[in-house]
Amino acid sequence: MRERLTKSDVKKIEEEIEYRKLVVRKEALEAVKEARAHGDLSENFEYHAAKKDKNKNDSRIRYLERMLKTAEIISDESKEDEAGINNTVTVYFEEDEEEQVFRLVTSIRGNSMKNLISTESPLGKAILGRKVGDRVKITVNEGYSYDIIIRKIENTKEDADDAIRGY
Repeated sequence: MRERLTKSDVKKIEEEIEYRKLVVRKEALEAVKEARAHGDLSENFEYHAAKKDKNKNDSRIRYLERMLKTAEIISDESKEDEAGINNTVTVYFEEDEEEQVFRLVTSIRGNSMKNLISTESPLGKAILGRKVGDRVKITVNEGYSYDIIIRKIENTKEDADDAIRGY
């Protein structure tokens, strides 16, 4: 599946790739070189750990580059009165009689612990494009669904939490 990324997401990924190539890779190569100098490689734990760290970093770089190559670039622009990417949305859960505030983000930035809800998730899909006052039924599975009401939409254009970084 192709990742759907905003221009801001692409910029952050490019920054991470550059950081990993220029800083992390240099440190990892130095650690491998230093561990290799300790002698017998077959029983050298430091050498194997340094190689593992170097390979993990290289793998992350390849993953991010492949993601950028195949990504679909989407706009984070939305109408003033509609919930869109990077908007903060206050939702009322009727069943629980409780309000919660979420920020709609692309899937790569989704982090439910920080209330960053991916537009690919059932809740994110239900909120995306809705207006204040809209009542939405969210079906989790065949046996369970719940209703929400959109209470407030705030247009927050600053970058979402730096949840992209994988380290």
